[in-house]
Amino acid sequence: MGLRRLLTAAAAALVLAASGSCTEAVGRPASITDAERLRIGVKTDQPGLALRADDGTFAGFDVDVAHYIADELGVERAEVDFTGVSPQEREQVLVRGEVDLVLATYSITPLRKTVVAFGGPYYVAHQDILLRAGDTSVAGPADLEGKVLCQGADSDSADRIIGERGIAAESVERPTYGDCIDLLAAGEVDAVSTDDLVLAGYLDTAPSSFNLVNAAFTNEKYGVGIARQDVAGCEAVNRAITRMYQDGTAAWLLRKWFGDSGLDINTSVPQFEGCV
Repeated sequence: MGLRRLLTAAAAALVLAASGSCTEAVGRPASITDAERLRIGVKTDQPGLALRADDGTFAGFDVDVAHYIADELGVERAEVDFTGVSPQEREQVLVRGEVDLVLATYSITPLRKTVVAFGGPYYVAHQDILLRAGDTSVAGPADLEGKVLCQGADSDSADRIIGERGIAAESVERPTYGDCIDLLAAGEVDAVSTDDLVLAGYLDTAPSSFNLVNAAFTNEKYGVGIARQDVAGCEAVNRAITRMYQDGTAAWLLRKWFGDSGLDINTSVPQFEGCV
């Protein structure tokens, strides 16, 4: 389903929620600031960000940030429940009240802000390029002319290079970026381009196989998705993110998960979008 159609459906569900039918059904507090337990949506298949292990546990930067925010909200680690969410359902699970927060490489956009609210961003990622090890032919997007790129389903990363920048490259699409990484390793595509944190996570799984160009372009403001009406909760999330950067936790977590990738990491507090 396209993003506009998805958001239209989510907006319709939001109207129902506002009428009281959804909130009464789930019986949740009006704000996460009053919650004793939190349900948080994260990705399941992105190394370094959020990866679900065979035992059902989750690990990664997004997961650690979620735990930090929960702790600042007074919710103990044992009272945090993680659930896997796909890019296609991030708005829906918030609108339906199935989760309280979403931290899932969830870029803040004007269109999404018509349906949900965002705390943060907790990090500003940038689109970058991953190559096979030893490939020095690409120093930036312009060098992708004539190359074959891979993008994940429902992503526009290759389109940003080909359509927006007018670069004559070829693109193929696969269900996940993990599939794209497999194609790159097999030599079936020349490059994978998406958010630098995503690429850095895959690079860490096979550092001798790939090369991160570190040619950042675009800004991807990773936000904490929250119910649109929960302004108090959004502001509390922003206070938690500010503290996370001020006390050095953010820098420590970024080094923990991406420090060996060669990625140029930004450890300054991001400029917040505002909750209303």
